Amino acid sequence: MNRREVLTFLGVAGAAWPVGAWAQQGERMRRIGVMMHLSADDREGQARNGAFIQGLEALGWSAGKNLLIDYRWVTDPELYRKNASELVALAPDVLTATTTTVVQALQRATRTIPIVFSAVIDPVGSGLISSLAQPEGNATGFTLFEYGISGKWLELLKEVAPSVKRIAVLRDAATTTGVGQFAAIQTAGSSSGTELRPVDVRDATEIERAFNAFASGSNGGVIVTSSPNAIINRDLIIRLAAQHRLPTIYPFSFFTSGGGLLSYGPDLLDPHRRAAGYVDRILKGEKAANLPVQAPTKYALAVNLKTARALGLTVPATLLARADEVIE
Repeated sequence: MNRREVLTFLGVAGAAWPVGAWAQQGERMRRIGVMMHLSADDREGQARNGAFIQGLEALGWSAGKNLLIDYRWVTDPELYRKNASELVALAPDVLTATTTTVVQALQRATRTIPIVFSAVIDPVGSGLISSLAQPEGNATGFTLFEYGISGKWLELLKEVAPSVKRIAVLRDAATTTGVGQFAAIQTAGSSSGTELRPVDVRDATEIERAFNAFASGSNGGVIVTSSPNAIINRDLIIRLAAQHRLPTIYPFSFFTSGGGLLSYGPDLLDPHRRAAGYVDRILKGEKAANLPVQAPTKYALAVNLKTARALGLTVPATLLARADEVIE
């Protein structure tokens, strides 16, 4: 199967569920609209979609048998509204979404079709839902983490690189989550004597320019907060951190496996599997408004020792003992 065929398969894939069993149930074909902030050939996007499909399979849903899945893979926020409108026009039974901005685009297009999200940081503060326990509107799902985790990134970076005095914080200032994460880091760093410098991550050119400017000083380090643009440009960010010899901590383990120094954050595949359960419940008649928003259940600390050695850093044994993953 070539690459194009693989992507086509991912767009409609599901496990085989006996046709006869579906026919005997007399069920109508159900439809799901999926909107992701990554490109269709992004390995992380494929992994998340695969986890979602596996979750559906385990619950008896099969693409082409009792389920149709329409995808929109969108990396440009300027196109979110257009693609959200296209999905809504297909009249799906349920919509699924990843980040806050994707959910916001879908909610602008519909306030009646249920939406299940799987990678939102602050759904209440962002105005997506009324409360975690009683979402009320047409959206519910799974959060990534509380803002407090952002302070942990500063703590861990200083533990690995105690000489760091200046830290560039890569964030998306256009979103409430970008602002919230930076505020939490500021609070954690208020008594550490560390200079924090916010850096916007709107595009690759801006990221590269910011790294070049920041690296001209000494004793620098970087905190990469969670944002769609940081994930899309992750290979560039990892390369620039290595090029400028800047100790850097990331929000998810795929940054570390890709060559980043250190990461701490939730398992991103787990909420996509769990999102399939909410989709199943909605397709069977439950309302999104009555399904509570759930928090992550798995967090992981990952350390890349090869990158640490390249930066001339010695990772403390106490930190290595706490690590869930150590890359040699």
